[in-house]
Amino acid sequence: MSAVLLRRLPAPCRLLAQALLSAGASGAQKVVVRLRAVNPLFSLSAFLQSLCEDEATLDEDTQELTTKPLVCLFSDAFKTDLLCFLHLVHSWAPRYSVLSLLHCLDQDKKRKPWIQTLIYQLHRDIGHVEHEEKSLLSSECVERLKGLCDRFKDPQATGGGWKDYLNEHRRELHADSEADSVQKKRKSEVLDQDMETDLNEPHTKRLKTDLPDIEKAEGEKVAEGEKVAVDEEAVDEEALQLYSGPERASQQKEPQEGPLSALPDNIKAAVPLLKELLESETEMETLCGILCLAETPEQTLPHFCRFLLALTPDLSHRAASIIIKNLLLGKVLSLTEPASRSLVTAVTSLCSQYPRPTCQALIEPVIKEGRTGSAQAELLCQLVQDCLEPHHRLLVFEMTLEVSWNESLLSVIHALLELKIELNEGLFSLFTKQLSSQSPHFSKSMKFSKMMLTVLTKFQCHVNAACHNTLSCCISYNETFLKKSLQGALKRITQ
Repeated sequence: MSAVLLRRLPAPCRLLAQALLSAGASGAQKVVVRLRAVNPLFSLSAFLQSLCEDEATLDEDTQELTTKPLVCLFSDAFKTDLLCFLHLVHSWAPRYSVLSLLHCLDQDKKRKPWIQTLIYQLHRDIGHVEHEEKSLLSSECVERLKGLCDRFKDPQATGGGWKDYLNEHRRELHADSEADSVQKKRKSEVLDQDMETDLNEPHTKRLKTDLPDIEKAEGEKVAEGEKVAVDEEAVDEEALQLYSGPERASQQKEPQEGPLSALPDNIKAAVPLLKELLESETEMETLCGILCLAETPEQTLPHFCRFLLALTPDLSHRAASIIIKNLLLGKVLSLTEPASRSLVTAVTSLCSQYPRPTCQALIEPVIKEGRTGSAQAELLCQLVQDCLEPHHRLLVFEMTLEVSWNESLLSVIHALLELKIELNEGLFSLFTKQLSSQSPHFSKSMKFSKMMLTVLTKFQCHVNAACHNTLSCCISYNETFLKKSLQGALKRITQ
């Protein structure tokens, strides 16, 4: 239901609402700071106004179609977090916007006492005189407090005192735990009896029944493990409810295993937001800015990429390009030494799954910005050899023809030629012209000479009369000991 309601909000407001759902009031406050950094014109007024818009809905009592403010259709947990959030940042929003939202919440006749108390508190925060004299406690709460006070007046009396009151909850939890222990003990005794019976059977009979018995024991272990896990979760949830209430207890539980546990806190808190907005390309740049993907530590990159690769369906071309650019490009461009294992794992995994976005968002900027050093070239060669298909290699080769070469880029071009990419006549002619223009700059370069030798030995069928003359001119500039080998290879090509 929340996902449907979120789609009614504009992009930046949807980000903030999703942050409230996933990270609570403090998380939403951080998102507002990031949104303002990305877009200084962002205002909480637009967010509150969006929540006050009327939305068609079916009345639960009359079963008739009616309209209600959008905020009233969200869960009580969302309303609680929203009011706590506004309690923290009410000075950032215009007073009339906050009052409009409070007026909309007042239309909800079935609101819980805690939400009503937060509404009164927010009225006080913005200086609403009418609510300054009202008590934040409901009549029911006052009666309960009086009962507790009467009970705790004499701590030494039987049945009184904080200690006895809290021990009641401990005894309830302990009783449940003992019941689980008895059940586990019974299952253990049954398994022990079965094992003794098996040991007393003849050897040949045991051989016939080993496989079914093993499967049965494994099934019981799995069932027992699932039961224990469910029981432990139930105890944890009850303990959370004692202190936080049922709505917040469900939101405070976080996964303890899997790739998400290793992610930075800001990304981990935004995982639900990420899952939904990965399908919305127009919001990707804003999302990447909020998550500070460019600042993600390298050691967490493999875990984050594993999460991305597990998404179904696959990311769109544009969404994958934006993420790869924000997550990896800065790290690759800043390399001054060979890439770390974590960075190599992240780049190769994304390149294997999304080769074309990687070519356009990572490889092309590295080549065209003239930032191809030895560390970058080593990484690009690994991608070319291990991750890219022939047509993607051809795409990278075309990129190299549009820029000036350096020694490091020659390594990438040589790696592509060694893989014997399929060049058509026009592309090979363009390549030879680039060789001719670059050869004066690499007259003493062994890398350039080896690349030329690869061209003359592996692409002989592409050399026509025009290309033959061009390659001859290239060799004339060569001053390395491979010059005679190059001349001999050129002579062996039939003109």
